[in-house]
Amino acid sequence: MGKTKLDLRERVFARGLSYPSDAELLMLVLGSGTKDLPVEEIAYKMSDVIDVSGRENLVDNFLKIPGVGLGKALAVAAALEFGRRKAAPLNAVIRDPQDLLPFIKQYAYKAAEHFIAVSLSGAHEILSQKVVAVGNSNSAIISPREVFFEAVQARASAVILAHNHPAGGASPSDEDIDTTRRLCSAADILGISVLDHIIVSRSEYFSFKEHNMLKEAA
Repeated sequence: MGKTKLDLRERVFARGLSYPSDAELLMLVLGSGTKDLPVEEIAYKMSDVIDVSGRENLVDNFLKIPGVGLGKALAVAAALEFGRRKAAPLNAVIRDPQDLLPFIKQYAYKAAEHFIAVSLSGAHEILSQKVVAVGNSNSAIISPREVFFEAVQARASAVILAHNHPAGGASPSDEDIDTTRRLCSAADILGISVLDHIIVSRSEYFSFKEHNMLKEAA
């Protein structure tokens, strides 16, 4: 186990901090695991918790993971908060799908489908980004209430929807089109614009806006 961590540190030192995965970055923050749980497993569990937690319940959710005590929970939460303050996507201006891809491309490597809602200001600056549903390898159950909760709280003018296709390929399924239609209808009632729905896979992405499918979905 020590050799694994040492090898990771050497690889990251040689290749830079853009090289490791999210879980590997967490391994560097954690430093070590426990007698019964290796650091790799703790890191992967914490990565999953981060995807579905807000800042208000992150530490509490970390503490539900076996082997994670207050020290490790606070260390990771503090690292995330520091990174959020220094390099978060907040206030980044989104003009086209390529502008958003750097902030969502990590979900292309998830084994389960993750549905993300990105709230934007009237100037199309990112106000918040949140995973609102996690499903299996094929789909996730999407609730309009969860999708638009952050947008309403942030007084957003618009949202961009996004999700990954773990099985590969980024072309929308009939279910994706139907989900987009339902969410566009809900957004219209709330007075929030849906600017795009982006699907990402490991090798490509699909934009409803670029394919003129938003009006079709609505």
